[in-house]
Amino acid sequence: MSKEAFCKLCDILVQSGGLRPTQRMSVEEQVARFLHIVGNDTRNRFISWIYRRASSTTTRSFHRVLRAIIRLEANYFEQPTGQKIPKEIAQKKRFHPYFKDCVGAIDETHVRVKVPNKDVPRYRGRKGYPTVNILGVCTFDLKFTYILTGWEGTASDSRVVKDALVREDKLLIPKGRYYLVDKGLPHRTGLVAPYRGVRYHLKEYSTHPPENAKELFNLRLASLRNAIERAFDVLKRRFPIIRSTAEPFYSCETQSYIFLACYILHNYLLYEDRDKKIEEEVIEELLKATPGLEAQAPRELSEDSARAEGMRNSIANAMWNDYILQPDDEINMSN
Repeated sequence: MSKEAFCKLCDILVQSGGLRPTQRMSVEEQVARFLHIVGNDTRNRFISWIYRRASSTTTRSFHRVLRAIIRLEANYFEQPTGQKIPKEIAQKKRFHPYFKDCVGAIDETHVRVKVPNKDVPRYRGRKGYPTVNILGVCTFDLKFTYILTGWEGTASDSRVVKDALVREDKLLIPKGRYYLVDKGLPHRTGLVAPYRGVRYHLKEYSTHPPENAKELFNLRLASLRNAIERAFDVLKRRFPIIRSTAEPFYSCETQSYIFLACYILHNYLLYEDRDKKIEEEVIEELLKATPGLEAQAPRELSEDSARAEGMRNSIANAMWNDYILQPDDEINMSN
């Protein structure tokens, strides 16, 4: 983080977050300690040694800054509500007008947490240790607009999304608009998923161009939806405390607040101190990924899914008709 971005963050935390200096510690030192911990996944006792402070003092200052950042949530999370077409779609002919009603992308990530022994089986996800399933929603400029954290690692992605759509602080889908989701989530009104049993991942098209409307649709959807994967990866590079595989130091509840604070800081830094080098590294790593071909049997469609299927087919056929007249280079991770 640059000096200018750091100073501005301190001012915002004082003015909007209610952070105050203590008798022996300035606001700047409190914020620096917090950023040192989340930016390096460092234990409190080590930070206490560096700053020559008692461990209890470091812990109290950490939680003061954490609470101040959480108070900024409304300032840095804004769900789309209007009919404006994202510029990342409007300015690319392979996306516009086909995805003109798309407002963002949705995905989940698993992060290790510390829970009581009796709760370990409930939280032990596919990684073999306790995790929480974090739902993230972002726009195509990598800005997060909605976060839901706290679901145990064994919870399915579809269950987490369903909860996000009905809870009090729910995920909002503007009328007539939709989000892009991965193959593991349902294809329904407001959520557009790739065709099942059809090539989907970008790497699969690097040497073999799309051969039909469904393949072209999946390729372009993947090109757009990788924004959420890039956003997660940039976030984890900025704040290693989220990607750590070591057993966490904080309680599960505190960790959920830490995760939320890191998402808020991510959005803040997108405008105040954007790191293009990290984003380029993330793109390079994603291009090296080589997932296998997904093949699953089609499922019986509900009435809602049938309407969504009709819309998806209409988009796919329209873009294919245009594509065969003037095929373009399709693989572009940065949109």
